[in-house]
Amino acid sequence: MNNIVAIVGRPNVGKSTFFNRLIQRREAIVDSVSGVTRDRNYGKSEWNGKEFSVIDTGGYIKGSDDVFEAEIRRQVELAIDEADAIIFVVDVEEGITPMDAEVAKLLRKVTKPILLAVNKVDNAMREKDAIEFYNLGLGEYFTIASISGSGTGDLLDKLVEVLPELPEVSEEEAALPRFCVVGRPNAGKSSFINALIGEERYIVTDIAGTTRDAIDTKYNRFGFEFNLVDTAGIRRKAKVKEDLEFYSVMRSVRAIEHSDVIILLIDATRGFEGQDQSIFWLAEKNRKGVIILVNKWDLIEKDTMSTRDYEAKIREELKPFIDVPILFVSALTKQRLLKALEETVKVYENRKQRIQTSKFNDYMLKLIEAFPPPALKGKYVKIKYCMQLPTPTPQFVFFANLPQYVQEAYKRFLENKIREHWDFSGVPIDIYIREK
Repeated sequence: MNNIVAIVGRPNVGKSTFFNRLIQRREAIVDSVSGVTRDRNYGKSEWNGKEFSVIDTGGYIKGSDDVFEAEIRRQVELAIDEADAIIFVVDVEEGITPMDAEVAKLLRKVTKPILLAVNKVDNAMREKDAIEFYNLGLGEYFTIASISGSGTGDLLDKLVEVLPELPEVSEEEAALPRFCVVGRPNAGKSSFINALIGEERYIVTDIAGTTRDAIDTKYNRFGFEFNLVDTAGIRRKAKVKEDLEFYSVMRSVRAIEHSDVIILLIDATRGFEGQDQSIFWLAEKNRKGVIILVNKWDLIEKDTMSTRDYEAKIREELKPFIDVPILFVSALTKQRLLKALEETVKVYENRKQRIQTSKFNDYMLKLIEAFPPPALKGKYVKIKYCMQLPTPTPQFVFFANLPQYVQEAYKRFLENKIREHWDFSGVPIDIYIREK
């Protein structure tokens, strides 16, 4: 489990550009129009050997300054509650604005690490202008230029220095698998857990978002023993008046990172929506095992093709990672719940699976000889040895004479062949090509 770092600030100060630099990928949409980021962006970053999760709070709905101010205030309050450290981004070009002063007023009251990043400082003159931000009363500030990366090293040095040490997990806790139940609000997560444990452990209502915290339940029935984690629902901001999304995302991020298998519950009456996809890729990005349960299947009018067609639509959205168990269940009637548990445990075992190097080479090298990597620019790639790496999640390395000429399509071919021969259903696989 990692520390969570939240990036806050008013719109158009460069939060998304800074976020992209931290995760070293262009994931957040960057535009000069304020408020362009609608969904919260999540990523992982590492500095000086210390890994942490980053959440970009993004922009906000278009509207008056009053609307912006109210939105920013809620975002900062939620970040103060849940993040382990906060990076407050301001813009040297515009100086201190009333919204900046309001955010600073909130941040001055907390004891969590607050780092003030003065963005767009790309010359000596702007370096002098940045002195103005001492007036925010947050003490030391860091001048950065998100686009070029200037100054971010000093900021990250300080960040990893002030991040709190995470508590060590006990051997007993580490030995017990952790299965995390996630999904949109009102998908039936708490009802699902109540049905499994046979008691009304959680409050269940028709109001989306009743569960605010991630709660652990030790489960020991039918020969299964593990920790079951119920998370707050992740919701779209446009659909609710009370802004719980940021809070929910951070809670779910924390729970997902600290789990082995993610049980993604979707509402059969609503289908596999964009937000469900976001949760799925969040789990995949963390290299967790995943199983998808289509809940409330008892409410759907069905014919002989309903299950097949519904499953096909979901798999179409999951491409290229389609090797995921999909079950149709009902928490209300307890339909297929035991089967869902069996599949979840199987995904957990798949994730721990280790393939003997000699057997792996015997199978894969014959396959590679029959279907070698395509020649590129007249270069012929030869793979002579391969093995599974001793990592917590399935990772495989293939040693080649010219690894730079092996394309992504061939890596997918290797992954598919591994999945055909060994059962890694529900588990992301990493393929690496290294020079022999």
